[in-house]
Formats: sequence, structure tokens, C-alpha cells
Amino acid sequence: MTAYAIAHIRPGTMNDDVLRYIEEIQATMDPFGGAFLVHGTTPEVLEGPFPGTVVLISFPDLDRARAWYGSPAYQEILPLRTRHVPGEVVLLDGVAPGYDATRTAAALREAAGL
Repeated sequence: MTAYAIAHIRPGTMNDDVLRYIEEIQATMDPFGGAFLVHGTTPEVLEGPFPGTVVLISFPDLDRARAWYGSPAYQEILPLRTRHVPGEVVLLDGVAPGYDATRTAAALREAAGL
């Protein structure tokens, strides 16, 4: 099942370290099948405060997403960003093909006795 790395990147200081991180990140993702789906775009914020931008990367599965994040190649460049640009990063599984939220709601109703 496709998995995703999502980063909420807050405003920070653009400098040579950050540019080097951007230049080198793709090579760290390639061995794990990682691909940018969203990168460098400004979100259209519809609800609540949302400073910064979003990065969305897909991976073939959660194991490969974890392996990428923990890889020596990525860990080597990660401080280039984190020293200058704050943010949060999460990994998560996508939904299975044919996912239907109504079935999820029904299961939640049943579990809650509603």
C-alpha cells in the first residue's frame, strides 16, 4: 500500500545549507522509490492558521518510507534543513484501493454503540 511522508515546513532562513539539502534530497529518496507529489508550492489555506508550506512524498510502502528516513544518506543531509527551517514530518499509510469512508463511519458507530 502506498505510504506518504508529509512535512509541514515553517518559515525559516534560506541559505546554502538549505539549498544543498534541496539539491541532495532526491538522491536519498530514489533507492526507496520515493517521489515528490507536492514540493515548493504555497497551500491555499481554507481553515485555521497554516504558516509555511507542505511537502508530500510517496513511497511504495511504509517500510520503504521508514527506511528512507532512517537511511544514512538522508540522516547525513537532514541537519542542513533542521538547523535553519523548523517543521514537522510524519509518515503514514495511504488507504487501500476501494476505500469508502461510509464503511469506516459504520464501524466507528458500531464500536461506539451509536
